[in-house]
Amino acid sequence: MAKRKVRRRAREILGEDPVALVWCEVHKPIPKPPEETHRAAGKGRLKPGHHWLLYVGAVVFFFVVVPVILIDKLSDRLVRPRSSRRSRGQQPAAAGTASGARGSARGHDPAMDPTNGIFDGNWDLTAGRLLLRWYGHSPNPKRLVMLAHDRVCVAASPRRRLSPTKADDFRTVEEFPSHQVHVDGETGQPRGFATFRLCFSDGSWLEVGRLAEAEDADHFLRAVGA
Repeated sequence: MAKRKVRRRAREILGEDPVALVWCEVHKPIPKPPEETHRAAGKGRLKPGHHWLLYVGAVVFFFVVVPVILIDKLSDRLVRPRSSRRSRGQQPAAAGTASGARGSARGHDPAMDPTNGIFDGNWDLTAGRLLLRWYGHSPNPKRLVMLAHDRVCVAASPRRRLSPTKADDFRTVEEFPSHQVHVDGETGQPRGFATFRLCFSDGSWLEVGRLAEAEDADHFLRAVGA
């Protein structure tokens, strides 16, 4: 559960004790908006930032691990008989063709949702505009949603990495009066898969998930489901 200093910070922002709060994030990749819409919104990032260790790991992988794998594969081809190389090469090709056909069929499935199921699809409405600015306030994907008696506040921490129970340096990203937003969520959702929606008065909605801290998540969902 969120530490006392997190709740103290929430109280400073809201001017009252929060009814409920929970750390959450956009739980699927943000779909690519139209180029002109993205440009008009400032061409902000649409993906979370990564820790510097990830870049170090990528460099090590490509310049150390990949060459070792290639050398091993090359030496294996040189020592094996040519006939076995041919038979071994034909089977994966067939399998690859079949899997490629299946992948192609999936890729052209008309039932696929271009919005990834995370918002209503209109980039010009409240949810779409919020989504375009989601990573502009912090490279970390997590946002703190706080419920007050008369409004809903979305806040973010500037940290690239944070602990949901301890991060107390968050700042307001957006604040909506209760007549402009309704939080729609159900209690009893499976742990690790729970989601809720921010439904706005203009008809737009945004779905978030990956709710951090089980106690905070359960309390939040009970509060919005009451």
